[in-house]
Formats: sequence, structure tokens, C-alpha cells
Amino acid sequence: MAVGGNALAPSGLSQFDDQLERAREVARHAVSLLADGRRLVVVHGNGPQVGALALAQEAVAPDVPPQPLHVLGAMTQGQLGYLLCQAIGDAMAADGRERRVGAVMTQVVVDRDDPAFARPTKPIGPFFSAGRARRLAQARGWTVAEDSGRGWRRVVASPDPLEVVEWHQVEAMLRDREVVIACGGGGVPVARDAGRLAGVEAVIDKDLSAARVGALVGATTLLLLTAVERVALNFGTERQRFLRKLTVAQARRHLAAGQFPPGSMGPKMEAAVRFVEAGGREAIITSLERGAAALEGHAGTRVVA
Repeated sequence: MAVGGNALAPSGLSQFDDQLERAREVARHAVSLLADGRRLVVVHGNGPQVGALALAQEAVAPDVPPQPLHVLGAMTQGQLGYLLCQAIGDAMAADGRERRVGAVMTQVVVDRDDPAFARPTKPIGPFFSAGRARRLAQARGWTVAEDSGRGWRRVVASPDPLEVVEWHQVEAMLRDREVVIACGGGGVPVARDAGRLAGVEAVIDKDLSAARVGALVGATTLLLLTAVERVALNFGTERQRFLRKLTVAQARRHLAAGQFPPGSMGPKMEAAVRFVEAGGREAIITSLERGAAALEGHAGTRVVA
């Protein structure tokens, strides 16, 4: 199950108590998926949180030395892993289950030569008006872009996840836990340098990382949660049409035609296709509230072989 950082802090600057309440809502829906002996890997985003942390660092510089973006990613992985472990554990206990949940600190390998470093697309941090976003970009050297009609945000590089370093630990934890949280924030981005791992300045897309780790641990279903119940063609136009099922070939054609743009539905559809191509049975794109119904075939857009 891949859930966005916006689900935990939609404004990017939410108070802790607000984020905890959001985590409890995510937890309630996550635990509802555990029927019929299912086990669950939860992958979460961190766009709002890592962007807010970067803003906080700039506010206290130069008194406190700033940390690189990959370190901020690790910080938010711990922050959100803590929130979700606590909330999911509470939800399991309320459901009469043992607290069989844990989080894995996860590094994800990327290629330093990935073209994504020259074309930032991953939104992070809070939303701004167009004017303020451009002023901040000029003052701080940011790249900014409009985000799905909701406002303007900073965007950073989002390279392709090639390898999940700790996937064996995730697989091992799944043998004695019902829920494992992994690849938080898409995973801490690292590159291989002369046999060592070194952090890189990026934020990996959590949906693509979910597809990668899901395939590695042999998951049957990838659940990609977003703000809408189903994917649509010609979204936001008079010709908008919602989709119940797509084959991999159909999804690839629609991606090539630009129906699913980067920074929006594009990574979700790409993740869905990759997961099924890697041997997964199905990928489902739907809303958090409809996740359990989607697993039963009553909601969502399915991508199948």
C-alpha cells in the first residue's frame, strides 16, 4: 500500500497533533485490509514533510548548519515511521489484534546519471501562490511548478529507484509481522560509489519504490492510494471518462499519449505497470477510503497483465 505524504500533512505545515490524527485515519484503513490472512507493506511519501523541514532549516541558518536533502529524507522517514507504527499498532489493538507492526530504515539506490536530475518534477513542501513561489525560487535557487491546480510548490529531482538495499529485512519482518513500513519517503536516495553507498540530493517517488519493493517481496497486489476513487482519461475536461480496468498495454499507450502527467497520475500508472510486469497479479489505484472496497472489486482502477 502506497500512501502519499499529503495524506498525513496536506498543507505541508501541519501541527504534530494534526499529523497524528491523519496517521490514525491511515492506520484505520490499513488495518481494514488485513482480513483473510493478508500481510501488508506500507510505503509512504514525505513531500510535504521534507519540504517543511527544508524550510525550517533555512529559517535558522547560519546558526544551525543545514543538512543535505537525503538526510532530511532520512529524518522524515523516522518521523513518519514512528507516527504510522504507533497509529497502526493502536488500530490493531483496537481490532483485537497483536501489535505486529514494525518499520525498516530503507535506502534506495539510484543512478547519479539519471536524467531526472536535470528535470526536477517531485513536489515538496507547502503550497504557494504563483507570485510567492517565483519570488522564493529567485531568492533561494529553487525550481518551482504548479501542482495539479492546487497551487505552486518547490520541485526537486526524482530519479528512478533501481534497488531497495534492505529488501531482505523487509521480507524477513513480514514472516512474523502483519504490517511492515518500508521505503518511507520513497526511501533514502543513495548511489553506489566505489563499493560504498553515498546519499544524493533527491526525493524518490514513493509509488515507484512501492512497486519495486512489492515485487521483491512477492506481493500479489499493489494498492496505490490517491485523492480520487478511479483514474480518468481526459481528466478535468468534458470528455472525462473513469476507468475500471486497464491492461498493461493499454496503460502504456495512455502514458505515451500524455494522459497521465508527471508529478500527478503518471508515477502511479508507471508504478502499476512495472509491478504487474514484474509478476504482480494486479495494481489498483483508488482513494484511501475505498481501499478495502477496491480489494473486493467494488472500487478503483485495476491494472492487469
